[in-house]
Amino acid sequence: MNEEIKEGMSSLKKGIIGVAGTMAAAIGTYVTTQFNTLMGIEEESAGAATEVVIDANQQQSQSNNQQVIINIPEQKPVETKTIIKEVPAKKKKEKEEEIDW
Repeated sequence: MNEEIKEGMSSLKKGIIGVAGTMAAAIGTYVTTQFNTLMGIEEESAGAATEVVIDANQQQSQSNNQQVIINIPEQKPVETKTIIKEVPAKKKKEKEEEIDW
């Protein structure tokens, strides 16, 4: 019974430490965000333009309008044959034990 209480308290401590760690991370993220807002710092991805990079091979295939079509045939499962063979069980020899009183 005493071991069960110790194990329960151990898991309770681990749970409290986990919750406290998660809360600390959340509070840190919130404070950092608020600090950035007050200082006027914006994220780079918010106002930056995105570039699209096209590979040279893709440019050639787009200019030639060529398409590659790959047909994959339907795969059927392999048929298996199961052979069941009956084997007689070996009988155990009974030993007669004499009881000497």
